[in-house]
Amino acid sequence: MNKFICPVCKERLIKEEHSLKCINGHCFDISRKGTVNLLRSNKANHGDDKRMVAARKKFLDKGYYEPLRKAVREMTARYAGDGCTVLDCGCGECSYTADISKHLRSSGINADIIGIDVSKEAINAGASRHAGISLAAASVFDIPLADNSCDIVLSLFAPFSGDEYRRVLRQGGVYITAFPLENHLIELKRAVYDQPYLNTVSPLGVDGFELADSGECRFSVRLNSNEDIIALFEMTPYCYKTSQKDRAKLDDLTSLTVTAEFGTAVYRLLSE
Repeated sequence: MNKFICPVCKERLIKEEHSLKCINGHCFDISRKGTVNLLRSNKANHGDDKRMVAARKKFLDKGYYEPLRKAVREMTARYAGDGCTVLDCGCGECSYTADISKHLRSSGINADIIGIDVSKEAINAGASRHAGISLAAASVFDIPLADNSCDIVLSLFAPFSGDEYRRVLRQGGVYITAFPLENHLIELKRAVYDQPYLNTVSPLGVDGFELADSGECRFSVRLNSNEDIIALFEMTPYCYKTSQKDRAKLDDLTSLTVTAEFGTAVYRLLSE
């Protein structure tokens, strides 16, 4: 069921043939993939490009991060109820979103699953998973959903938008997040950089929320092909922050074991 609102006037969008329209006449075409572009900016490049999206899909579809995917879907299921609405902010190509959707359905939980991402390339890739997800190109800083319309907001490695998360969550709703810990992918960094750096991890705590649960997910990933090593590198922000000279250090690398290290947290919205 469509729950999107107009990004211009904030009125409800109604599906009419191949478009979403509001009462004020704003109209947004639905693509052949079933996605809709609700970005207000005409900027040409938004979010992850085609190469990064393809790399992430290739890597994640091989199951390398399955322990994290399992942790996220089980965490979401604990807070999901029949008829709930789950919003994945920064859903990317929907590896985690589709897994959650399928897991909830198989568990007998009927939920509306919505994904938004600023990258149209990512949204189109997510649609190809055919997992019953409502998808829109939209910013997490301008979520095209009504106030108090969501029970769960997910944000996995996406920019944090606390004001918007608090706005769209119902009373008692939860915000679920996952983030890299200090040594995440340190071996990949050592292979590329002369002075590899550790990740900075912020203390747990979010204004307007109380911490309901937290955990860590640590495992090793053995990559046995250069193709998979390159895919891992290209799906990370390092790809666009690295010189060609350093990037070339990966060209002849045919195997690598990396540390995957994630933190997870669940925050419950505080009553006003």
